[in-house]
Amino acid sequence: MTDIDIMRRAIAQARRGDLLPGANPIGCVIVRDGRILAEGCNEVDARHDPTAHAEIVTIRRACEALGVSDLRGATLYSTLQPCGMCSMASIWAKIERIVYGAERRDVHDMYFEDRHFDTTDFIRDAFKDDIQLHGGLLAQECAALYVGPHEAVPEDEQVNR
Repeated sequence: MTDIDIMRRAIAQARRGDLLPGANPIGCVIVRDGRILAEGCNEVDARHDPTAHAEIVTIRRACEALGVSDLRGATLYSTLQPCGMCSMASIWAKIERIVYGAERRDVHDMYFEDRHFDTTDFIRDAFKDDIQLHGGLLAQECAALYVGPHEAVPEDEQVNR
């Protein structure tokens, strides 16, 4: 499987999440040694859990399936650039590599916390030897899952506000 093949699986997870009550269109897949360990989508509203982002859900599933808390050597694929919480969870889980599709600039700013802080810059600076980051894979296809950066969204309909 190539990075593109796996990102397409993450996109399928995001589309699945768009159809499930209480889920959202952010998809994630974790792979190690050519084997899919876990897949998931954002389940924040379904679980009533603000930490149930696609990446966290998938990290939990991978760790439970393996009976470990260390995913050393694994790659996490996400359709959207991971937020600070998911990035730090990846570091704590010892994920080796994060590959994501849509970047901050590709989507509406409502999807990210502090609008002036880019988590990837922080990770590259503070954790440069611990984790590899690769963004922009199938970016247009991934960005199409979300509200565009210049689309008008009423304040009361914006997520993460």
